[in-house]
Amino acid sequence: MGVHCPECIKEARANGPKRKPVLVRAARASSGKPVVTYTLIALTVAVFLLQLIPASGVTSALVYYPPFTAAEPWRMITSAFLHSPSGIFHIGFNMFTLFIFGRALEIPLGRARFLSLYLISALGGSVAVLLLAPQTLVLGASGAIFGIVAAFFVIQRRMGVHNRLLIIVLGINLVAGFIPGLNISWEAHVGGLITGAVIALIFLRKRNRDSVIPEVALIALVVVALIAVTLVRIFVL
Repeated sequence: MGVHCPECIKEARANGPKRKPVLVRAARASSGKPVVTYTLIALTVAVFLLQLIPASGVTSALVYYPPFTAAEPWRMITSAFLHSPSGIFHIGFNMFTLFIFGRALEIPLGRARFLSLYLISALGGSVAVLLLAPQTLVLGASGAIFGIVAAFFVIQRRMGVHNRLLIIVLGINLVAGFIPGLNISWEAHVGGLITGAVIALIFLRKRNRDSVIPEVALIALVVVALIAVTLVRIFVL
């Protein structure tokens, strides 16, 4: 075993990196409960139960249909709280994934950041549908789910973790969207995945006490970009 003098250790620490990305530090010393994750699950399940009530009108009120985007743009996000009433597997898989990855991400990210990641990823999924499948009726949390999974992957890579299993799972789910007859919106998956990865990269920037405003500005820029693409698709293309 080698001998390390106190002076050498102090010098090495002084000359080493001053700060690590905030999520790397937070993930190693986090506590609390993932309130947002549990709330999103509860809200989604509650909406699903309402969908099961005949003539409730919940699905028609919240579903996203791209041709109506200009008149009802909020559906680009509300559709993420809907799921097919005839397929328990749809909501079951999405909520199980949210339960696993939401708990892992919410505490190190913080509640506000995690909620923004989820909702903006849902928006990104809807924008992709608008661009790539503008005549498709869309419902489900898959865009938002792919966003948080992509963010988890990006954060793990920054922390030096190489999760090949996660890559395989993502790949299988993306490929499944191209299988005829499954009625899976691969467009929403891709849109949510790209959006979640971009937001994770913003969160991973090295931060200090004065860096909150730039972070908010960058997140706002992502939202503005998604809105701009939506407006161009509706009114120009």
